[in-house]
Amino acid sequence: MSTFFHDPRELGDRSDPAPGYAQELRRGVGTFSSFAAGFSFVSILTTVFQLFGLGFSLGGASFFWTWPIVFGGQMLVALCFSELAGRWPISGAVYQWSSRLAGTTIGWFVGWIMIIGQTLTVAAAAIALQAVLPSIWSGFQLVGGHDADPTLTSSTGAQNAILLGCLLLVVTTTVNVLGIRQVALSSSVGVCVEIVGVVALIVILFCLPERGPGVVAHATGWHGTGYLGAFLASSLMAAYVMVGFDSAGELSEETHAPRRTTPRTIISALLTSGIGGGLLILAALMSARSLTDGNLSLGGLAWVLTDRLGDVVGRLLLCCVAVAVFACTLAVQTSGARMVFSMAREQALPFHRVLGRVSSRTGTPIAASLVVGGGAAIALLVNVHQYAIFLALSSLCIAMLYLAYLGVTVPLLVRRIRGEVPAGVDEAGRPLFSLGVWSVPVNVLAVLYQVAMAVNLLWPRAAVYDLTGHTWWLRWSALLFIGLSLAIGAAYFLGQRLHLRIRLRPLSHTHVADPAPEL
Repeated sequence: MSTFFHDPRELGDRSDPAPGYAQELRRGVGTFSSFAAGFSFVSILTTVFQLFGLGFSLGGASFFWTWPIVFGGQMLVALCFSELAGRWPISGAVYQWSSRLAGTTIGWFVGWIMIIGQTLTVAAAAIALQAVLPSIWSGFQLVGGHDADPTLTSSTGAQNAILLGCLLLVVTTTVNVLGIRQVALSSSVGVCVEIVGVVALIVILFCLPERGPGVVAHATGWHGTGYLGAFLASSLMAAYVMVGFDSAGELSEETHAPRRTTPRTIISALLTSGIGGGLLILAALMSARSLTDGNLSLGGLAWVLTDRLGDVVGRLLLCCVAVAVFACTLAVQTSGARMVFSMAREQALPFHRVLGRVSSRTGTPIAASLVVGGGAAIALLVNVHQYAIFLALSSLCIAMLYLAYLGVTVPLLVRRIRGEVPAGVDEAGRPLFSLGVWSVPVNVLAVLYQVAMAVNLLWPRAAVYDLTGHTWWLRWSALLFIGLSLAIGAAYFLGQRLHLRIRLRPLSHTHVADPAPEL
């Protein structure tokens, strides 16, 4: 394998299912499992349950409108990604796409940010169990006993969330190590349960209305001045939910007929999530017994379920949410592991010989899975005495994914303008998915949306990053953490370049060269 550090202009071999690489990963992912990878990463049950109370407390009932805005923006990004997924069906998709579009210097930093962002997202997804399990049975509140406060803003709730999250990470890491068929089966079952749960919740809650759909026209439940700022802050919930649709691309090397399958499953995963999540939020706002007594902000959707449906039915539906949390955490960890493997395979990471190795027995990158799971556990454990970090963690990890996505859509726009995006056919000989004459307008709007949302997510709001109200480094933690991450990455990257030059080794190509045909 050649070394990573170079700056090529090549675009990959379109005839090879995994351009430039031997087929080491096992193809055990079908069409539904590919859809499940993206849908379970988005996981509207996990993330809407986790952050519904936050969105409502920040923006009141009209925070609902952040959902269609974010959905529209992310669909623009998903359309761009779907074009690339058919052209370069390779593990570590976002890193690989960025490397081929912008050169591997930029691609390396995009991959680096993705690895950190995905690892933090695994941690953020795992702690969602705390929003579900204690509501099912008080015995799941292991810290402080049955009578302890289970909310994440309390010390007992935060510590219990870390404990439950770490236990979940042990399970998801084990499934990842066992093999892609186990991952695909677990994700598919989890998605089936989640879809059934979403449909059941929407139907039941719409049948128990306390008010009409006009509730979303007013900011009922919000208290404060300057609603625009509150509305933008409340969009964190929607932004946190609707990421990860690119996970189908991360599993391209393990997917049957990926050039045909992956573009469709990226779009269908986001579309299904967008429609289902919007209806779920509307149904909850219409059916909640009160919007002003504080219960909706504190208890979120879990409170609505147990309050309106009773303990038995409410808890049964919460069990579906718990399954969705498992599937979500598993999907995010799998995507992160494939990103680590993809970069390590190109000798782009420390300990690449270990991290880039695929088990001959299971057909999976075991070390990469362990690193992502272990990194997520560390992210939880270091914050055991700082409960204010959880909300910041959610916003930070999504902001990092938005920045990494920009490392794809911006160079893709440049390539479009130059007419350098390759055409081609899928495994059945049909033309690859393409936006045609709409490609440039869609790409421009996608970039503008991503820039605006990245600024919104990283804005140092005390309501998001500093729940203590007096800790300056928490308020600026997103920018500080990203700056530190980039500095560490730059030190390693430049150090490796210098090392190769001292040894007089050429900066050779990583990807297979292939001039890009014009559209």
